[in-house]
Amino acid sequence: MSKKHIEDCVRDSLESYFKDLNGTEPAGIYDMMVRVVEKPLLEVVMQQAAQNQSRAAEWLGLNRNTLRKKLLEHKLLK
Repeated sequence: MSKKHIEDCVRDSLESYFKDLNGTEPAGIYDMMVRVVEKPLLEVVMQQAAQNQSRAAEWLGLNRNTLRKKLLEHKLLK
């Protein structure tokens, strides 16, 4: 899957979101998008990194402490 394909999926989802609003004014779109994308991103990367936080943080370009904070926020740590 290419970066372009992922962008197309996000674009299509946003267009559907606006269509579903049916003229209603949206609010907080940026925060909503970050929330809905961040959790599955963290889930998949952690799975691919065999739950190794240091490796996952490196792949994501994050500090390990930042990754740990995000994992806790999304209730992905036990």
